[in-house]
Amino acid sequence: MNRRRRAAAAITVVCALTLLASPAGSAFAAPVPPAPPKKSLEEVRKEIDTLYRQAGAATDAYNLAEDQAEKQSAEIVRLAKVIAAGQTRIEDLKKRAGATARAQYRGGGLPPEAQLVLTDDPQLFLDGALRVQEAQKATKDLLGQLNGTQADLKVYAADASAQWKKLEANRVKKEKAKKEVETRISAAEKLEAELEAEERERLLALEQQEQYRAQSAWLDSGAMKDVKGSASEQGVRAVKFATAQIGKPYVWGAEGPGSYDCSGLTSQAWLAAGHGIPRTSQEQSRLLPAVEIKDMRPGDLIIYFADASHVGMYIGDGAIVHAPRPGRNVTIAGAGSMPILKVVRPDK
Repeated sequence: MNRRRRAAAAITVVCALTLLASPAGSAFAAPVPPAPPKKSLEEVRKEIDTLYRQAGAATDAYNLAEDQAEKQSAEIVRLAKVIAAGQTRIEDLKKRAGATARAQYRGGGLPPEAQLVLTDDPQLFLDGALRVQEAQKATKDLLGQLNGTQADLKVYAADASAQWKKLEANRVKKEKAKKEVETRISAAEKLEAELEAEERERLLALEQQEQYRAQSAWLDSGAMKDVKGSASEQGVRAVKFATAQIGKPYVWGAEGPGSYDCSGLTSQAWLAAGHGIPRTSQEQSRLLPAVEIKDMRPGDLIIYFADASHVGMYIGDGAIVHAPRPGRNVTIAGAGSMPILKVVRPDK
C-alpha cells in the first residue's frame, strides 16, 4: 500500500515538472479542425454555372448602362450644337436690333411716329404711315424672335444638364456592374483552376450531359411538335451571320468581330441583316414582340432564365446558336438545353 502511494506521488511530481518545464501558452495544443469535405464535381459544376449566370446578369447591366451612356453622350453633343447655333442667332438678332436703334438716332432721336406728324405732304404722310407700321411690326417680330430664342436656350441648357446627370449616373452603374462581372468571373475561374486537367475534361462532359438531359426532356414534352415556321429574308441573313461566328470566344461586353457575349452576337447578327435591335438580352426580351414557341422560326431569339440573362438565336431543327459563357466559344446547342423564358421576333 505504501509502495502504491509512493508511486502515485512520484507520477504526480513528474507531471507537475513537465508542465512547469513547458513554454508558456503551449501546454495545450489547439485541436486541428478536420479538412472540409471535398466538393463533388457536380457541386463544382453547379457553383460555376451559378457564378457565370450571375456574371451574365451583371454583363447585361453593364451593356445597358454603356448603351444608355452612349445615347446620352450623343444627345449632349446634339444639344451643345443647338445651343451654339442659338447663341449665334441671338448675337445676330442683337445686331439687327442695334441697327434699328442707330437708325432712329440718325433720325434726330425722334420716334418714327413723331417724325411723321411733322411732315406737310399728305402723300409722304401716307407713305410714311405705312413704313412706320411695317417698321413697328418688324421690330416687334425681332424682339419676339430674340425672346423666343433665349427661352429655347434655357430649355436646351436645362435638358443638357439633365442628360449630363443621367450620363454620370450610368457611368456609376457601369463601373459597379463591371466590378460585379469581374468578381463573379474571377471566382468561377478560380474554381476551375483548382481542378486537375482530367477533372476539367469531366466538368465539360457534365455540362454537356446536363444540356443533353434538359434538351431531351424538352423535346419529349412535345414542344417542337408543331414548330414548322420558315425564316424571313432578314431572318436568313441573321442566322447566316450568327452561325459564321461559331468558334469565336465569349468575352463579356463584346460585340465582335473577334469575340461576342450572348446579346452582342444576336444584336450584331440582326444588325447585319439590316434590322437594329436592343443591345442586351433583357431589353430584347422587354421590347421585342413575343411569339409562341409553336410559331417560332429561324432568326427568332430565345430568352433564357427568369431574369432574361441569356439569349440565343433559333436556327431550326430544335437548335440555337449562342455565345455560352466565359471560357467557351460561340456554338450550337439545343434550344431547350436551358430554361426558356420566352421567344421574341425582331422583324415582326
